[in-house]
Amino acid sequence: MTDTAVNEPAASTEAVDNLAEDVAKVSTRDVQSNLAPDTEHEVEVKLADMQADPNSPLYSVKSFEELNLNETLLKGIYDMKFTKPSKIQERALPLLLSEPPKNMIGQSQSGTGKTAAFALTMLSRIDTSLQATQAICLAPARELARQIMDVVKEMGKFTEATAAYALPGESALPGSKITAQIIIGTPGKVGDLIKKGQINPSKVKVFVLDEADNMIDQQGLGDQSIRIRNMMPKSCQIVLFSATFLDRVKQFATRFAPNANQISLKQEELSVDGIKQFYMDCNSEEHKYEVLVLLYSLLTIGQSIIFVKRRDTADEIARRMTSEGHAVISLHGKQEPAERDFVIDSFRSGKSKVLITTNVLARGIDILQVNLVINYDMPLDAYNNPDPETYLHRIGRTGRFGRTGVSINFVHDKISWGHMHAIEQFFGRSITRVPTDDFEEVEAILRKAL
Repeated sequence: MTDTAVNEPAASTEAVDNLAEDVAKVSTRDVQSNLAPDTEHEVEVKLADMQADPNSPLYSVKSFEELNLNETLLKGIYDMKFTKPSKIQERALPLLLSEPPKNMIGQSQSGTGKTAAFALTMLSRIDTSLQATQAICLAPARELARQIMDVVKEMGKFTEATAAYALPGESALPGSKITAQIIIGTPGKVGDLIKKGQINPSKVKVFVLDEADNMIDQQGLGDQSIRIRNMMPKSCQIVLFSATFLDRVKQFATRFAPNANQISLKQEELSVDGIKQFYMDCNSEEHKYEVLVLLYSLLTIGQSIIFVKRRDTADEIARRMTSEGHAVISLHGKQEPAERDFVIDSFRSGKSKVLITTNVLARGIDILQVNLVINYDMPLDAYNNPDPETYLHRIGRTGRFGRTGVSINFVHDKISWGHMHAIEQFFGRSITRVPTDDFEEVEAILRKAL
């Protein structure tokens, strides 16, 4: 499998970053970085054909061989060290790969194999002898798009499939036609390239939205996604995947992907139950920084993500800590694309242990070594109200797939304490206070939790 890249005009911007400052969040979701381990959760299926039996063996498989996949694709799957479909894949894949193609709205959480399901669908649908774009996948941020590409490339490495990014900063000749069979990118960039005639959508067979409820509900991303959707052929299969769909978003999703099969895991929403939550009562903004520096030895036990509200805060903390001899990196949407890629690759590989970031990484990024998340600033929505959904996303970066996870909230005044208390009440789970005046006690408590 080969991949190419496309570049970003200087005037174009990517509508991701500091989401808490721009828009209220509506749901919890994840991008899975590869095929998932099996789960015990029951899958619920609602077929577009109301007369059909969703529990029929026709709509379920226990092995990848039953899907009649191309041998090169099957080889790619087994080379990824997975031997059988996960629960969601058992039910989703027969529906996604059926003929004639049917739209799908899929709802499932982290660790369930969503990305692999739609990656396999794209790779199965394309004709590798035709040098034209036949599948497009949209994600809300470049980091998520790159994760998806990793899965597509790994799964399709024994095939002749070609894939290209449509992301800010990727290089290709301006004005050149892009004929890669699979394109993965952000809505603004993909829309821009279609508008300029560099991507021709007329042969597209599969159109995927990952983090779909965020994509179609968020101002900007939603408008762009709808415009791209309207450029697709009428015969195109539309696939929406997300962790949850609020009712109003679900109603719109059914119009975005009409007559869709619907599939979901019957389980509780991603919860805070598996993550040990603490808070530290600081006495000022400067004290927050001092406490963070004191925690540095704990931050590097595994890997840590420190969430802040503002981009300049991320850069300033990174600058100060670096000048004091601590190894930290920062990531946000105002950085150059090459810098963003370098930072996330460094963190993903484990070369960097401590990452300071905005909400650009609150969603979907799977880095298994992360065992500590710090909310340096409590998450707020567009109206400066406490934002439980983003809180859940942030702390969900730790404790992945059954591992131990710890989160620490920094509060420094009555307002920030009130915000944390509101989130505490929302989830009905108490957040444990850790003292800030006795570091030996702090270290003992947190090391035990970690």
